[in-house]
Amino acid sequence: MVFGPNFLLLFLFHFSHSLMISFQQFTLSNGLQVIVHEDPSTTLAVMDVIYDVGSRDEDPERTGFAHLFEHLMFGGSVNIPNYDSPLQSVGGENNAFTTPDLTNYYISLPYQNLETAFWLESDRMLSLAFNPQSLEVQRKVVIEEFKQRYLNQPYGDVWLKFRPMIYEKHPYQWATIGKEIKHIEEATLEDVKAFFQKFYVPSNAILVVAGRVKLEEVKALAEKWFAPIPAGKKPQRNLPKEPMQTEDRRMEIKADVPSNRIYLAYPVVGRYEAGYHAIDLLSDLLGRNESSYLYIELVQNQRIFDSLGASLTGSMDPGLLVISGQVCEGVDVNHAEKLLLDTIQAFVQDGIHADGLQRVKNQAEASLVFGEVEVLNRAMNLAMAANAGNVDFVNTEANHIANVRLEEIQNWANKLFVQGKKNTLLYLKQG
Repeated sequence: MVFGPNFLLLFLFHFSHSLMISFQQFTLSNGLQVIVHEDPSTTLAVMDVIYDVGSRDEDPERTGFAHLFEHLMFGGSVNIPNYDSPLQSVGGENNAFTTPDLTNYYISLPYQNLETAFWLESDRMLSLAFNPQSLEVQRKVVIEEFKQRYLNQPYGDVWLKFRPMIYEKHPYQWATIGKEIKHIEEATLEDVKAFFQKFYVPSNAILVVAGRVKLEEVKALAEKWFAPIPAGKKPQRNLPKEPMQTEDRRMEIKADVPSNRIYLAYPVVGRYEAGYHAIDLLSDLLGRNESSYLYIELVQNQRIFDSLGASLTGSMDPGLLVISGQVCEGVDVNHAEKLLLDTIQAFVQDGIHADGLQRVKNQAEASLVFGEVEVLNRAMNLAMAANAGNVDFVNTEANHIANVRLEEIQNWANKLFVQGKKNTLLYLKQG
């Protein structure tokens, strides 16, 4: 028996709703918001801590601090000189990441050892062991990362150069690694302490505990380990708004790279604003995978590009729809660019159909369902929703996707791909 796309979407919709993420929440007297997700089917407990600070919150003359701090948080705290050893000794593992909008730390360990996670995370929230040696070690790590990933790798500096052209006012104009190495090289211990005292406080954090845990157990441990930490004051964010783009912008880079690449970026709404899900599905129709419009036309049929895709940055503040592709060897880059723009316009005029929308809805729904299989992913999703202002966001995603109408997709396509909204970067190989 062959099942059509409508059956698949219906199945996924009901399956995802059977996996609605249940949660309970409470707030400590110091302002720390705690969320608990009980899942007795796993043998793990996970802890996810989000601090509401990302690269957008940095001083333009001292960038890269949020990411530097992600590294410093593993350098030892006031009562725990080595963060990793106690965790590894109880079978746990951890990691972290920084985005322009937030910094996320997570631990996964056997549920019997949950208190170890509370001990470790609370101690470094209480106070890092600020010392010159730790700063120097992590400074070198970050500088090496800056060089390896952004400066000494083909196309690594794309966003270091493209962002400042796209964003004229908003601090998304620099990458999470920072504007330049100099800002990390010149960071002082006083700078680092001030950053910690401003942003790494209970009132600016979300704590999620998930897995084989119980609400009362988490309450007791949270009171014991986190409640004594001084609340601090939640920083008030007052970022410059990016003015509406009214003219096309363009730049070219020539470097020692293997192929020519084309990057297009169009301004779109933020992750939690009206229209986001319609634009997300629009980008999927354009370039999510090998069944997308651009891929079929320009990779598969005409062999103009070796690879071609579209995606959203998904940022909290207004972000970007990015289309990027690697031009085939022997194809003139200007010809490729013209065909790409012509194909985007053909898509806007006659490429948006109900069956295609159903297909990308199915794909988005499937990604949602399978992404929630892991308890750690559920914990992160809860933390991010809470950090965005409403933990209930975590369970409305499927509805938002299902409710997008064909005319919404068409309306956004007509608004986005017009004169004055395009940012173009041609990354050209030398010679």
